Amino acid sequence: MNDVAEAAGVSPMTVYRHFATKEDLVLVDQHAELVAERIVASPAGGPLVRRIGGALIEAATALTGDADRQLLLARLQLMISTPALRARHLDNQYALQQAIIGALGDDATDPDTAFKAQAATSACLAALHTALVRWAEDDGRTDLPELIAKALAAVFGDDAIGPVR
Repeated sequence: MNDVAEAAGVSPMTVYRHFATKEDLVLVDQHAELVAERIVASPAGGPLVRRIGGALIEAATALTGDADRQLLLARLQLMISTPALRARHLDNQYALQQAIIGALGDDATDPDTAFKAQAATSACLAALHTALVRWAEDDGRTDLPELIAKALAAVFGDDAIGPVR
């Protein structure tokens, strides 16, 4: 953290004020809000997997633009190779799951509806994780949104998320 502060020309306390841990420097979670926005914008009556999967694919499309693509790839590759970052990634996955469930807006008082939302979200996030790891291992040569669509189709079938690009 001291090296980061020195390189940025600020005090270590300033770095700690913005990033509580070293892991926070690498895995800043900005994706949950983007995915939640996409889910809220999707048709409320649509199938859960289609809504969640579509939001994950749209967010990946937005996050792999020219400026962000290399940074995302480097962060994922570092996460895969660093145990502490893998553990932090799991925390981020849980936060993303909660954001998705909140964005779905289903009746949280109905235990069956809440359980279905949790199960669908967990399964979609497992497919997302598989696609992210493959993309990082492939050094970003494949299209990330396409990999996510393929992973979702492998889990839920080709019709569950719509046409795979």
